[in-house]
Amino acid sequence: MDTSAALHLLEHGRIEVEGRLVDASNATLFCKISLDGVDAQCVYKPVRGERPLWDFPDGTLAGREVATYLISAASFDVVPPTLLRPGPFGTGMVQLWVDTREEDELVDIVGVDDVKPGWIPVFHAHDRFGDPAVLVHADHPRIADMSAFDVVVNNADRKGGHVLHALDGSVYGVDHGICLHTEPKLRTVLWGWATQPLPDHVLETLRRLRSSLDGGPLDEALHDHLTRAEVRAVGERVDKLLAAGVYPEPSGDWPAIPWPAF
Repeated sequence: MDTSAALHLLEHGRIEVEGRLVDASNATLFCKISLDGVDAQCVYKPVRGERPLWDFPDGTLAGREVATYLISAASFDVVPPTLLRPGPFGTGMVQLWVDTREEDELVDIVGVDDVKPGWIPVFHAHDRFGDPAVLVHADHPRIADMSAFDVVVNNADRKGGHVLHALDGSVYGVDHGICLHTEPKLRTVLWGWATQPLPDHVLETLRRLRSSLDGGPLDEALHDHLTRAEVRAVGERVDKLLAAGVYPEPSGDWPAIPWPAF
C-alpha cells in the first residue's frame, strides 16, 4: 500500500480494537482498520491513555508521534504513515502496522565472540547471567539514515525493539512519543557511526529538510503539535548536524543508551 492510500485509510477507515500491546508504558492498542473493502492493521494510542511526563509537559505524546512522522515524511522516510484522529477511545495517534520477522531483527545483544560480519558493536556490558555481552546493530544504510534522523528529532528512546525490519525489506522506526524536546535528550542504540562523516545523500536530505522548515507547509503543520520553541529547535539541530558534517558521539551529559535497550 502506497503512502497516500495508507494515510487515506488511516484517516477515514473504521477502527476496530483487537488487542492491547501490554509491554507499552502508555495505552497502545492493536486494531483493524477498514474502508471500502480494504483492511489493514494499525496501532492506536489514545491521548486519554497517556501517562503524564514531568519533562514533556507540553502537548501530547500522540502529537509528538505525528510531528515526528511529518519530519520523517519530509526527510528520511523512516516512520510508518501516522496521523491524529478520533477513535474508539477519543482522539489519538493512528499508525500503520508493520509486519516483521523475528529472525530479521537489526539490533541485538550477543556474546562477545558472536558478533557477525556486517554488525557493529555499540556497547559492552553483561547479560542477566553476568556473562560478557555486546549490544550490536546491523551495518545497514537505512539504519544509518535512522541514526541521523534521531538526532534531528532528538529521540530520547530509540530502543532496539523500536527498529523494525519489514517483510519487504524496508526499515522503520516506531514509538516516538518522547521526541522533539528543546533540550538535548538523545538516547539511542544506534551509535555505530559516531564521528564518521555523514554520507552525501544524508547531507542533501538535511538541506532539503532545513529548507522545508523555513515558513513552509511542514513548519505550519509542526506548530499544530509542538511549541514554537520546539519547532525552532528542530531547525537548530539540523543546522548543527550540517555544520559538523559527522554523526555525533555521546556527550556524556545525558545517558547515551536507553535502558532496557529493548
